Amino acid sequence: MPDFIARLQERRANIWEQAKALLDAAEAESRDLTAEEEQSYQRMNADLDAIDGRVQDMRAAEQRAADAEAAFAELLAKPAERRNPAGGDAPGGEAEAVRKWLTGQSGRSFEIRPDGPMPLDQRTLSKLSAGAGANTVPISFYRQLVEHMIEVSGVLAAGPTVLTTSTGEQIQVPKTTAHSASASIVAEAGTLNANEPTFGQVALDSYKYGFLLQVSHELANDTAVDLLGYLARQAGRALGNGFGVHLVTGDGSSKPNGVLTAASLGKTGSTGVVGAPGGDDLIDLFYSVIGPYRNSSSCSWLMRDATVAAVRKLKDTTGQYLWVPGLAGSPDTILDKPLRTDPNMPAVATTAKSILFGDFSTYFVRQVESIRFERSDDYAFNTDLITYRAILRGDGDQVDTTGSIKYFAGAAT
Repeated sequence: MPDFIARLQERRANIWEQAKALLDAAEAESRDLTAEEEQSYQRMNADLDAIDGRVQDMRAAEQRAADAEAAFAELLAKPAERRNPAGGDAPGGEAEAVRKWLTGQSGRSFEIRPDGPMPLDQRTLSKLSAGAGANTVPISFYRQLVEHMIEVSGVLAAGPTVLTTSTGEQIQVPKTTAHSASASIVAEAGTLNANEPTFGQVALDSYKYGFLLQVSHELANDTAVDLLGYLARQAGRALGNGFGVHLVTGDGSSKPNGVLTAASLGKTGSTGVVGAPGGDDLIDLFYSVIGPYRNSSSCSWLMRDATVAAVRKLKDTTGQYLWVPGLAGSPDTILDKPLRTDPNMPAVATTAKSILFGDFSTYFVRQVESIRFERSDDYAFNTDLITYRAILRGDGDQVDTTGSIKYFAGAAT
């Protein structure tokens, strides 16, 4: 496996070198790409994206294998201590316990709660206390579900601050609207001027996101099926897609206030360029965000995949490409800052806010602790399908409006 991954990495680097050679040749001749060259360039971009997708699939498969191996090791060591979500003994481990719930042999619903530290959790506002009848699914399942949510949401992948609460009432979070002005010289015995930052408040609610998933009895009863992985993948992606679009473009009216909505203007493109950014535009956007935010470990770029294809062509004033492919599983970078992609970011166009850059830890995502699953054997009785519904409650908003995250906007004309 390591040799295969190394070959994939080498192939990715070779494709990028070929793409650079194509662009450099056209630049040396002071011309645009021909139709044939543009087709080749787009094909190379598609190959790069395909390799990235394959690497992500391999990473997910390795995680599933590691989880299964750990579960088997635990079962072999302590078979009598495993319990199912309904509270009874489950000699077959967590997969059997979930399958019993899937097929109606245990309670009608369960809640997924994080029993250990999660990668995104920055602050916990209240300690979790299990409610009457609440059942806990092992942390590996919850971790898989969250990983699939992050996988489809660039905002969640960019490192926002996640507030986890056990209940869903509205909470107020302080918001910085202006920093203190600079200090000034004061004469001996002179009066010091007031110099205070300006604060406001952000209200974080708990909007409900849900969906239905139907599975045949045959699939639910097939012991060869990775039920934990299947359910986590489907639920994580569905919830991540629904929640993720509002974390980007939500307008704050009965939905989250998206990071794109809350961001401030950093750079407007040049007139007559049909919304596409130039190399100088990205450099200007980079330096429109002040050093403390720019140097944060959560500072990154966010754009959609199609925009990345255009950005890969851009160079700085020294002729170096701004986009650098990541190595050994690290993300690609632009000006040494990680690049994240999100399908909900607008496409390059006139006036479109197509690129975000800044410190994403200043964007707060609120999530109510449990993700609820419920089963109905009657909803699709005539088709012999089991229907499940998954529900997530959450919100999001920017808590620092001093320019910590800025956007590039295409020129108006």
